[in-house]
Amino acid sequence: MTNMEAHSANGTRPAAPRLYVITGSASGIGLATRQLLESQGHRVIGADLHDAEVIADLSTPEGRTTLVEDVTELSGGRIDAVLAVAGVDIAGPATAAINYYGAIATMDGLRPLLHESPAPRVAAVSSITSVHPFDQQLLDTLLDGTEEDALARAATAPQVYATTKRALSRWIRRHAVDAGWAGAGIPLNAVAPGLVRTELLKRLFEDPETQRRIEAGSPMPLGGPYEPVAAAELLAWLTSETNGHMTGQTIFLDGGADVVLRGDSTW
Repeated sequence: MTNMEAHSANGTRPAAPRLYVITGSASGIGLATRQLLESQGHRVIGADLHDAEVIADLSTPEGRTTLVEDVTELSGGRIDAVLAVAGVDIAGPATAAINYYGAIATMDGLRPLLHESPAPRVAAVSSITSVHPFDQQLLDTLLDGTEEDALARAATAPQVYATTKRALSRWIRRHAVDAGWAGAGIPLNAVAPGLVRTELLKRLFEDPETQRRIEAGSPMPLGGPYEPVAAAELLAWLTSETNGHMTGQTIFLDGGADVVLRGDSTW
């Protein structure tokens, strides 16, 4: 029995089907979120480099344009939620281009399609690494410089992945209460996963020394690494009609890693 059928059996009105756009929908958290939403009766337009309704390379301006144009056509010009999940950890300019500029282009570029929804929502995927060591020059350039300069810095900067995720969370924090977001009734949030059992993590954990190093950087006393569906469930709630008031937040779904790493320094 699906969730919608269960609600009907209990005598409550099932939620109306919604139309979601998910980047990075072919694997990992993106795929798990797609499967969860579809199991609840919703429609999903997936975007990825393969196995998706929209084939687009978000590391390039052309790919970002393709995303917006194809989603506009497939949706008829109206969507209910955007989930910017696509991301890579391959160091260098591509990581900055996809994780930061690709995510922002997804959220900003698709925002006009949300205006006709009665409950528009947007969420992105950040990372526990957003509180790890980062490159200050790259962070400043991502937030306040040009993409050309940021990609040039990313070619030689350390901690590129962590820096892009920190910048993404900072961007969401800065813009969530703007007229185009909160002022338009659109909650804008992020999820920061800890260690998730994707294919990448499984490969990394094949080496015991690499596993120890990764777990030391992201200690998870509550439950340890988890399956992608756990992140999918949080993303689904953030982009549901139920979430009408939370905005500008990066929520750490990390088994306590943020607490271990930062303690009470945030307060």
